[in-house]
Formats: sequence, C-alpha cells, structure tokens
Amino acid sequence: MDFISYHKTKLKEEFVIKNIFTIHYLEYTKDFKFTGEAHDFWEFLYVDKGEINVIAGDTTHRLQKGEVVFHQPNEYHNVFSNGVIAPNIAIVSFECKSKAMQFFKNKVFHVTKEEKNLLSSIIKEGAKAFSTDLNDPYAGSLTRREDAFFGAEQMILLGLQQFLLSLYRSNAISGARKDSLSVLKERMDNDIVEDVIEFLNENIGNPLCFDDVLRYSKTSGTGLKMLFKEKTGMGVMQYFNLLKIDRAKMLIREDNYNFTQIAGILGYDSIHYFSKQFKKITQMTPSEYASSVKIVLQ
Repeated sequence: MDFISYHKTKLKEEFVIKNIFTIHYLEYTKDFKFTGEAHDFWEFLYVDKGEINVIAGDTTHRLQKGEVVFHQPNEYHNVFSNGVIAPNIAIVSFECKSKAMQFFKNKVFHVTKEEKNLLSSIIKEGAKAFSTDLNDPYAGSLTRREDAFFGAEQMILLGLQQFLLSLYRSNAISGARKDSLSVLKERMDNDIVEDVIEFLNENIGNPLCFDDVLRYSKTSGTGLKMLFKEKTGMGVMQYFNLLKIDRAKMLIREDNYNFTQIAGILGYDSIHYFSKQFKKITQMTPSEYASSVKIVLQ
C-alpha cells in the first residue's frame, strides 16, 4: 500500500506586524487641534462620523465620513477639527516593514462596510486587551489589562492584517473573478440598507416608527428586518435610537445648545425621556457625558 508523502508549506504573509503602538477611538470637539508630530512607524486615521482636516507631509486633506488616510514612517502629520462639526475618528499606529505597505503611501481610501466592521473589531478588541483610555488622544502607549480577554491581542493583529489586505485588494487589483449575480444581489442589498440609513438620518428629529421605514423602503417587514440585521448587526429601530444618541453626543460636544434644546431637535417628547435613553445607551447622563468630554479633550 502506498502512503501519501506530505510536505509542509510555510504560509506567506504579505503584511507582517509584530508591534502596535496605539489604538484610539476619539470623539473630538468641533474646535479640537492636535500638535503635529512625526514617528518611525505607520499610522492610519479613519473618519467614523463628521469630517476632519488632516495634514500629511506637504498635503492637507479634508476627510469625510468613511475615508481613511495613511501616514508613512517619519512623515509629519497633524489633525484638527473644522470649527463646525464634532467628528469621531479612529487612529491606529503600528510597525510594519513589509514591502506591500508602500502601496499606502500618500493615499486616501474610501472604506467599505466590511472594512469598517474590521476597524470596529480592532477597537472593540483593543478595549478588551488594554486598560488604556482609547479616547485619550495623548496616550502614547498601551497598558495590558490584568483581566484581558483571551486572544484579544491576536484578534487585533488578525483584524489589522485583514483590513490592510482588503484595502489593497479592493484598490490595487482589478478584474477579480466574481459571480456577477451574487455581486449584483449584494449591491442591491447594500443599496437598500444604505437608503434606509440615509432615510433615518434625514428624519433624525422625527418620531419614526418601523411602519414609516417600511413605507419608504417598499420592502416586506420580515425581509427588511433580516437584511438590516445581517448588514448592521441590529434592528432598524435600535439603529435609529443609536443614531439619535450619536447625534446628541455630537451636539453636546459642539456646545451650541442646552440639553432641553437637543432633546427637542432630536424629536424627544421630554428632556426626561431623552436623558433616560441617553443613559441606557451610553451608561452616562447627558451631564456626565458633557463633563467627560471636557475633561478628556480640553
């Protein structure tokens, strides 16, 4: 009887990452300004909400929601709000000497939904692995948690590698073979969800119900619930409530309205109900959140 002869194959890594310096998820005020810097490792900045100005070398970028910019080693960079919008941004800095990293030099990319989910995973695992306040823009190192979740650091590494690979593939490699029907269906599903999210944002100050969303989307209730859950991980109205609270947080950071006015702007019947919903989602009252922002970002 013949036996199979097995030979090992060492897997090739396009992006080898051994060290990470910082993970940030920052809720900036509308007038935040950061002192410029340069360092000998890579860094990227992603705009999760709002917009922000970024200086990269000799170039100034006005980054919109969903865009990411990379800073190569030893490149001077700076970031500052535009004085109008209070943005949310994610920043990750890491060491990677792989040749493929040169692709990201001097580039700005639009992030897909899948890539955004990878970034979200990196941030979540960062909070599980490290006790460092990820909302502190001046934290230059990470402190390991004594009660860190098993494998959290490896999840960060895997998420970061997948994020880089996905950006490279989607922006550098054309003509990839995909089943056209499955691609078309995915695009149609994404369009439906994106249209619903846009509708929710446009009606952020109105007391919408699920039937209002159904009438707008012209889809079946069961179909929309399943699709929206698949794409966002939550129900339509849960997502709408989170949008309202995210907008409330932005308005609080911009400091142009008091809490009663913000509650009215977002369509809440009373300041008491607004405060209850705010605390339910953020674990803080509006007053506590306002104080925390001023302490961290003053």
